[in-house]
Amino acid sequence: MATELEMLERAKVYMEKLANGIDPISDTEARDDDCINNVRLSRCFFYVADVLQKVIDNGGVIAPVKKKAGTIPFAITGEELDRFEFSDNPIALSEIAKRINALTNNENMKKLTYNHLADWLMGIDMLEYAQKGDGSTTKYPTEKGKYMGIAIEKRQSMRGEYLTVVYNKQAQQFIIDNMDAVVDSIGKK
Repeated sequence: MATELEMLERAKVYMEKLANGIDPISDTEARDDDCINNVRLSRCFFYVADVLQKVIDNGGVIAPVKKKAGTIPFAITGEELDRFEFSDNPIALSEIAKRINALTNNENMKKLTYNHLADWLMGIDMLEYAQKGDGSTTKYPTEKGKYMGIAIEKRQSMRGEYLTVVYNKQAQQFIIDNMDAVVDSIGKK
């Protein structure tokens, strides 16, 4: 009696033979006018043989279909947030989002972004748009935001000096403490 895996392997061999225009029972080449020599059928046989090989490679188990990444809305539990690694040094909002995303392990969930956090902070009057010297606009902390621990810091890059908005440990804690409100604001958009 053949095992399930052996039957899968035999079925794969039959599909490969059919795909190549060979009668799998007699091992003889099919006539040119035989339906198994139809190009569309041949492609189908090759496809089925490939699927069977994947099942064989997986020990005879059909692997579940993975959902496309980013199909579930962002969510995070209190237990996950308890693992957030606060920085004693001020960090950028994008780094906070990155650290929060690292706490969740659902690859099908949409990621928390800098914009999600910035939009929420603007909505509660912690950030506002300000015009830069070149005429473009950027987000800067309001007085309320500065009081909470959001600051502007000068940094140096290869292109020269620039200003960036950073969040001290108190501001990081404020964001973590209010993640339910952040998630709610994402859902409303």
